[in-house]
Amino acid sequence: MEGEPAKKYTEYPIDVDPEQDDKATQLKLCSFGRPHMRAFHLSWWSFFIAFFIWFSIAPLLPVIKKDLGLSNQDIWTTNIVAVIGDIIMRFILGAQCDKYGARIIMGTVLICASIPTSLTGLANNVRDLILIRLFIGVAGSCFVACQYWSTCMFTKEIVGTANALVGGWGNVGGGVTQIVMGTALFPLFTYFYGGDQSKAWRTVCIVPAVVAFTTGLVVIKIGDDCPSGQYSKLKKTGQMPHVSAAASFRQGALDFNTWILFIQYGCCFGVELTMNNAAVSYFVERFGLGIESASAIASIFGFMNIFARGIGGFMSDKFMVTHGMRGRILWQGAALVIEGCLILIFAHMSKLWAAILLLTVFSILVQAAEGSTYGIVPYVNPGAPGAVSGIVGAGGPTGAVSFGLGFRQLAKTQHAYILMGSVVILSGFISVLININGHRGICCGKDEELPRITIPNTGDVEKDVENKA
Repeated sequence: MEGEPAKKYTEYPIDVDPEQDDKATQLKLCSFGRPHMRAFHLSWWSFFIAFFIWFSIAPLLPVIKKDLGLSNQDIWTTNIVAVIGDIIMRFILGAQCDKYGARIIMGTVLICASIPTSLTGLANNVRDLILIRLFIGVAGSCFVACQYWSTCMFTKEIVGTANALVGGWGNVGGGVTQIVMGTALFPLFTYFYGGDQSKAWRTVCIVPAVVAFTTGLVVIKIGDDCPSGQYSKLKKTGQMPHVSAAASFRQGALDFNTWILFIQYGCCFGVELTMNNAAVSYFVERFGLGIESASAIASIFGFMNIFARGIGGFMSDKFMVTHGMRGRILWQGAALVIEGCLILIFAHMSKLWAAILLLTVFSILVQAAEGSTYGIVPYVNPGAPGAVSGIVGAGGPTGAVSFGLGFRQLAKTQHAYILMGSVVILSGFISVLININGHRGICCGKDEELPRITIPNTGDVEKDVENKA
């Protein structure tokens, strides 16, 4: 056993850096080669499907509300519950990724979340809908595995761009589900049932459930945990130390920077989750649009992820080259402040065309801030990248719950948008508090030579952690 080679692959179809555990130094978007680019594509596709099932109900809510006799507060309660399960699982799964790798976690979550998705049509009251959306919300935690997998495969020089692309393309699922479920499948099922919208919404969610279940199986079967192979085999052959999930979580949680980024991610991804839940109902109620038209407009927010989150990560990488970590942090703060200002303007739009324009522009800044956040995350604590990713990722749904409570409790929707925009602006200014070891922050610190960003997949991990200490 000890004579077995340390690496599953002796050569790669992409340039790698041996000093960073054979992580890729470039992105070949048209390649599906193992292990790097296959993991890249499996990451974003899995998160795309997770997002798709997570919000498959959202464009159907106006019909469900009428069919089940629900109030606006009932709807917002289900929206809030839909992200609570995600919050809990993100905290848990970050450290689990450090222990088991992203592949198993990703596939398992998709398979499990597909089950409650298929049961959506069994809801007969608000209690049923709350329970179903709670368990479907677990799908959102795929994001942690998505970011961990990408960080595992790409060097620190391009990890911001890689993380932003897999996260952004995955987030597009939020826009696609508005189109596919609200504008395509729901009308199609309604036609099949002779105009019976009740039967249509009760059966249409079976489609995304089947896709998610299948995707989960495929991910587990054809992916690699890291450039060296599968975690399970590396542990059996003694090439990878056993990692304590509890110790990993503790290491990430005790870093103050983790919680600053937790708040900031809540003010960008939390805003996106809130808009995914609220946008269709907003355009239906404020401008009197039908579900098909409102869903098409709401999908704009999600579709901006095709490029916007990637731009955020790309700019973060570029600022790192020219201004070091201080550049990443400044870009992060600026993106959040501008985002908050645009939300305030959006809240005062009374014309449909103006509301669509502002929705488009502020969605770009929301997603750029998301990409920027995960350009910083890999540097926070190299010894516990999964734990940091999980905790920061949990900030997104936590922000969504907080903003959702505002929409639920405030009498006017406009006031909820004003509150959300104001909080986002404040979150941008707390960037001055970020102070990462070995890097210059906005107000203090200095750049030093750091231990490389590494994932626990070789025996070098213990050495890297010691260097960190």
